[in-house]
Amino acid sequence: MQAQEPVFRDGHPQTYEVVKGDTLWDIAGRFLNLPWKWPEVWHANPQISNPHLIYPGDLISLVYIDGQPRLTVGRGQGGTIKLSPTVRFQPIAEAIPTIPLEAINAFLKAGRIIDDPSVLENAPYILGGEAQSVVVGAGSRAYARGQVDPDIRAMGIFRRGTAYTDPITGEFLGIHAQEIGNGDVVGTEDDIVSLNVTRSNQEVRVNDRLLQTEERPINSTFFPREPASEINGLIIDVPNGVTQVGQYDVVVINKGLRDGLEQGSVLTIYKTGEMVRDRIQNERVQLPDERAGMLMVFRPYEKTSYGIVLESSRQMEIMDKVRNP
Repeated sequence: MQAQEPVFRDGHPQTYEVVKGDTLWDIAGRFLNLPWKWPEVWHANPQISNPHLIYPGDLISLVYIDGQPRLTVGRGQGGTIKLSPTVRFQPIAEAIPTIPLEAINAFLKAGRIIDDPSVLENAPYILGGEAQSVVVGAGSRAYARGQVDPDIRAMGIFRRGTAYTDPITGEFLGIHAQEIGNGDVVGTEDDIVSLNVTRSNQEVRVNDRLLQTEERPINSTFFPREPASEINGLIIDVPNGVTQVGQYDVVVINKGLRDGLEQGSVLTIYKTGEMVRDRIQNERVQLPDERAGMLMVFRPYEKTSYGIVLESSRQMEIMDKVRNP
């Protein structure tokens, strides 16, 4: 797909030097009206190792290649590219992220969505702590009942949350399991599990469940992009327990892998139009939906997805709509 001139903002700079604290989303927004169009106008200079990674001190420049506007990167202060055998090494960890790292940390606290309710029902459950305590915190011993894999030591501690059904079709979509913390299995006797609680976001309670920790690799330098298929979905939950949604809040939507979403998919959020009374015609009228922000999917499941709100122009809430940008 060829980039078109309207993709670029009016008054965009010709060059921009990357500084510490920048994000790819912010830099893209300096040049583009549609930041997720970055991959369509990015020219990967083959003379640079890992040209898709951007570091503080790099120079982003707007150039024309075969008559089409493209963004390029020049390594180092001033943006000069040395055509010599010298190789510049820089850890990937120093590359600027797509969105702020503190927002990425929210990914790790979102919990998980369980497609099969029996997974939670059959998982080992917390009996209590030492001295018959009913709540346990980090650094304490907890006891659970159930079967655990003897080869697995680290366990996640979860609390059953909202059961999701599709607001339109009524289909069961999954159960939100809120992550409470982590623990290390230090011993088992019959079906009693001894656990050292190593981390807790809140107090561990009786009946919280143990689930095997899962790998959740988050690539902070991925490129946001439009979904490949048409999406018409809804925000169905805000896992932190509030109903109003703002920038960098994590939300759950009723669309997932089966609908064509993947990590990095960008969606526009629309505030559902209010119902008002037309006093002249004496009838109720639905006002148009209004654009309210943007979200990016960071963890898709089969029927649902976690998304993080990247932009917010007005207050949003559960049951607001998400569509292709």
